Amino acid sequence: MSGIEVITFGCRLNTYESEVMKAQAEKAGLNNAVLVNTCAVTGEAVRQARQAIRRARRDNPHARIIVTGCAAQTEKQTFAAMAEVDAVLGNEEKLTSASYRSLPDFGVSAEEKLRVNDIMSVKATAPQMVRHIDGHVRAFIQVQNGCDHRCTFCIIPYGRGNSRSVPMGAVVDQARNLVDGGYREIVLTGVDATSYGGDLPGAPTLGLLAKTLLKQIPDIRRLRLSSIDSIEADAHLMDLIADEPRFMPHLHLSLQHGDDMMLKRMKRRHLRADALRFIEDARRLRPEMSFGADMIAGFPTETEDMFDNAVRLAEEVGIAHLHVFPYSPRPGTPAARMPQLDRSLVKDRAARLRATGHRLHQSHLDGMIGTRQWLLVENNGLAHTENFTLVAAPGLRPGELVPVTITGHNGKHLDMQLTAAAAA
Repeated sequence: MSGIEVITFGCRLNTYESEVMKAQAEKAGLNNAVLVNTCAVTGEAVRQARQAIRRARRDNPHARIIVTGCAAQTEKQTFAAMAEVDAVLGNEEKLTSASYRSLPDFGVSAEEKLRVNDIMSVKATAPQMVRHIDGHVRAFIQVQNGCDHRCTFCIIPYGRGNSRSVPMGAVVDQARNLVDGGYREIVLTGVDATSYGGDLPGAPTLGLLAKTLLKQIPDIRRLRLSSIDSIEADAHLMDLIADEPRFMPHLHLSLQHGDDMMLKRMKRRHLRADALRFIEDARRLRPEMSFGADMIAGFPTETEDMFDNAVRLAEEVGIAHLHVFPYSPRPGTPAARMPQLDRSLVKDRAARLRATGHRLHQSHLDGMIGTRQWLLVENNGLAHTENFTLVAAPGLRPGELVPVTITGHNGKHLDMQLTAAAAA
């Protein structure tokens, strides 16, 4: 091979950072290299990264393979010990060209492969100017990194460090740059995005940042948030939900569970009633609002009644896009030391919760039939509605915004017909 290939796992923040990595590596003059940007959120994510590394070596026997990301930060020795890996970079090191200029020689020891510093020592997130997000018609902007909270199941703070925000002016500049480059939709991303601004002068909030972007850049057609912790939603965010049509009517919530005892043992900051209240308030302000959510099945000490409370919460609020994670013990986290459930029970509960999610998604698709929607067309013959529902859009040009009528669905995505104005 020649050039640089990037393999990305995990969240949208990783997708954004992969573009930064590639640009910095090219700036350093790196060539014939595979960059693997890993995720640490589950043991399965780490396993998939190791599998991808072995495959990359088979496909590219003479390339440098450089591993980075959250799993590389939290399990650096694991990846350094792999014969296929030439270097391991930390989450901070992966974003600077200097790291790619000072790579170790081929055939060095595991210890010499490491370029991973203490992530907790990082106190600021430098703004990165990205002009293109490869393969995407939606542009992601990093507004925040790290997390100050310590949920008992979560390894991510040890991979990302403490919370730190990108200054508002730098976010505005990045958004303007991307919109000038033709992007119609901007997605604000972060590890704990709703903690945005707490470390900045004046403590601006995520809602105020979003308001500022839409005010200062009128050409932003659609603005989304990648994921939020609803307990941190501020008044500015609620104003946007109520009054700003360019703020998309879809929110992905970090719920994790629907039982109060489980939420306390997870060390979450909300209870079941808090989640219900936020969703009710948001739908009152914006009736067409849809919700996605992350939920964990099989957390240590979870009883059948506690699990049923999680299922009932998803059903009560009609979660349209439910992401289910079977609990995965991460070494070094408090939950890994709690009494564990049998793995077969964890898998069974995850399957049952996914079945609930599938049923709720079908109901959501049914409810969309006959409605008129604006689609943003993507690169694979698909599109997303404003409430983030997938639509088949064959023959339409990627990046277009088109009005359609929803005519049906196939259980996975909606079908549509162009409106007369669009067809003309």
